[in-house]
Amino acid sequence: MSSSSLAPSPSPSAFVTLDRVAARTPDGRTLFSDLSLAFGRERTGVVGRNGAGKTTLLRLIAGQSEPAGGAVARAGAVACLEQRRDPGPDETVLELLGVASDMAVVRRVLGGEGDEADLAAADWTLESRLEAALAGVGLAGLDPDRRAATLSGGEQTRVGLAALLLQQPDLLVLDEPTNHLDASGRAAIADLLAGWKGGAVVVSHDRALLRRMDRIVELSELGAATYGGGYDLYADRKSAERAAAEHDLEAAARDAARAARDNQKAVERKARRDKAGRAFAARGSEPKILLGAMARRAEASGGRETELAKRRAAAAAAGLEAARERVERVRAMSVPMPSTGLAAGKMVLALDEAAWDAPDGRRVVGPVSLRLTGPERVAVTGPNGAGKTTLLKLMAGELSPTGGRIERPVEAALLDQEAALLRSGETLIEAYRRLNPGATPNQAQAALARFLFRNAAAQRVVGSLSGGERLRAALACVMSGDRPPGLLILDEPTNHLDLDSLAAVEAALVAYDGALVVVSHDPDFLGAIGVERSLELRPSG
Repeated sequence: MSSSSLAPSPSPSAFVTLDRVAARTPDGRTLFSDLSLAFGRERTGVVGRNGAGKTTLLRLIAGQSEPAGGAVARAGAVACLEQRRDPGPDETVLELLGVASDMAVVRRVLGGEGDEADLAAADWTLESRLEAALAGVGLAGLDPDRRAATLSGGEQTRVGLAALLLQQPDLLVLDEPTNHLDASGRAAIADLLAGWKGGAVVVSHDRALLRRMDRIVELSELGAATYGGGYDLYADRKSAERAAAEHDLEAAARDAARAARDNQKAVERKARRDKAGRAFAARGSEPKILLGAMARRAEASGGRETELAKRRAAAAAAGLEAARERVERVRAMSVPMPSTGLAAGKMVLALDEAAWDAPDGRRVVGPVSLRLTGPERVAVTGPNGAGKTTLLKLMAGELSPTGGRIERPVEAALLDQEAALLRSGETLIEAYRRLNPGATPNQAQAALARFLFRNAAAQRVVGSLSGGERLRAALACVMSGDRPPGLLILDEPTNHLDLDSLAAVEAALVAYDGALVVVSHDPDFLGAIGVERSLELRPSG
């Protein structure tokens, strides 16, 4: 590991160099400072807790923001893929790609409507480059005039990547590129990066993608640290560092306690000597000049001993503080899951040729047959557009099947990636009481506290929460009522979680004793929570 406070070695191959850079939020909070890093022809994964400044770092690299301090030097072209945005209702794929005006020039010339300026400006390689870029992200044959709003979220992300390829940059900058992508989309991203000849900086919590990186940069409250190799090596080294820091903290705490005890003993010894000296002087049997000399020697000796003990205590306290600074003092997300009391043989969910058709008669999903008994764990898989989210709503009772039959004899709760059962403008206590109508304010406060929303945190507005906090709040609302649901239905629950929150959610779901139905394209997540079987959907029609 190397500390970010050390300036990067000058390298002619670095496309972007950050020299002692600082960044702050609009309200003045420091995200990081004294940050020095260089990005060249390698693949760098950037990780860290939500709010650590990962997206801000990417904007600095791409030149979209200016640092609060330090300097950013660029020696190559940089292209940035931001997190997905919603396109306008009439925006086309060509506009999403950023080449609509260039294509219009080519089309005018080919249609015989162009003038001399069009003829001079026409890029005759554009069509072939456009086809190659779309094919490179798994969208071969996509109509460039199609309205972008009709694309799935994963398809929009792929179009954004194709736009980067058209720019032919030296350095790709990607912010959570695999969010909203199905398995084939994730594979397309991984293949693109594997074959990319330039550099890449990727913010991600996708462990499979991070394994393909050449190094990992971690942002934290302690600054930034660089780890050579991919995710697994980073995770091993990070675990060892945390263990060593905790060990050092425990040793420093013992040293500080021992020094404080020694200091107290020195003070008590001096007090006893002073008391004995006063008693001796009170007898009046010795000359005053002798008593004065004895008092001065005792005072000097006792003072030196006490001062030495104080210095040792101060040094030990400073060592303890330094050890604490080496341990990240951000409380880990911890989700206590109450027991549902679900019996092993109880039928939880049964779908018999269940299907759902849109109002226009289009088949969205089905027919599907499935039976869950006891605390089984099932993954619903399939490409984007296969109807996975619709199926989950059918399972949860939010939609009624237009064909077939569904039985659900236990309480069920559906949590999507946005935790949409919470409303952005309400406080957590208001959300809890709305979802648990019989709860008093004190009961709501106590339930939220068990999920680490203590005291004033229970009054936070839902819209201010991070992805991990929002999921934790949703779990608090549905799991702390009178009857915890025996069936949890989760729709891409990990999309907005950082790695630490992801690990905590995995631990909570491992401890959950009910049944799980999960849509996720993250094989690491599915393996960690003990998914036993899968139900694969295919697009209808």
